[in-house]
Formats: sequence, structure tokens, C-alpha cells
Amino acid sequence: MLIVITGDGKGKTTSALGQAKRSCGDGRKVLMLQFIKGPWKSGEDNKKVWPPGFELRKGGLGFVGILGDKLPREKHIEAAQKTLEEAFQELESGNWDMIILDEIHNALDLGLVKKERVVQYIERAQEKKVDLIFTGRNAPRELIKKADIVSEIRDIKHVFEKGVKARKGLDY
Repeated sequence: MLIVITGDGKGKTTSALGQAKRSCGDGRKVLMLQFIKGPWKSGEDNKKVWPPGFELRKGGLGFVGILGDKLPREKHIEAAQKTLEEAFQELESGNWDMIILDEIHNALDLGLVKKERVVQYIERAQEKKVDLIFTGRNAPRELIKKADIVSEIRDIKHVFEKGVKARKGLDY
């Protein structure tokens, strides 16, 4: 099954983490690979709170071209492509019942990975009967069409509009 969680609102990663916890609670093994989120620590990085059967790995180098990003674009492309190849390796390992590609839509939208390669990944996961969750803004129409479930998280109101900064434990 392919679940797509997209939209401009807060909560896409949070939703995927909730699904991961539910799946692990049923004895399933879940891997989350993060494509954009980088070297800073988020609440979900705390291994002490991970349910048995869950693993999270960060492949991104942080935001691309915004919020003071000084890295060359090529470094972001290299990191995203490496993360996608890791996703393929983990898919082939047979170790996971579910794989979450967090912010894969952003990586696609920014041109960090190729849509054709992601479609190949979906097709292989279907063959292997591994459930997928893809998150991020601007999910491509092609992935929405391929998905079994699509949820859109829409921004109606957010404190960022008033200049309030992201809060640890709530936003990351």
C-alpha cells in the first residue's frame, strides 16, 4: 500500500510517525528515512522513545536554499540520491514491513531525485508487499494517482504568520 501525506500544513511527518507507532504496536518493523531534515536534533531522534521495531535515519543536509543554507546544491542532490539508494537497499533487505520516505515530495519538487526512480521504488515495494508512506509538500500528480490513500494537510492558521519561531518538541 502507498500512503501519500501532502499539503502545506503542519503535521505530515507527525502523521507518519503516528502510523509508524501504530504499525510497530502490531509487531511490524518500520524504517523512516528523512530526505530534507538535516543535522539538527528533533524529538523523533530520541531513540529512547522509539517503539520496538522502529528505526529513523536522516539523509538530508537541512533545508535547501532557504533559512541560511550555504551548501552547494550538488551536496543536497548527492545526499538525496544516496538516501534514495539506501531506501532501495533496505527494501531489498526484507527487514521492513513499512518504509516511510519523509519529505520525498520535497526532494522531488526541488529536483534532488528523479521521479522515474521513485516510481521504480513504488513498483518494487508493491512486488515485495512492503507498505510505503511518502510525505512532503507538493506531491506530484503521478504519485497521487499511484497512491492507495492520499491525505492533504492544509494550513488554515499558523503562529509562524505572527513571527513565532518553530518550537522544539512541538514543531521539530
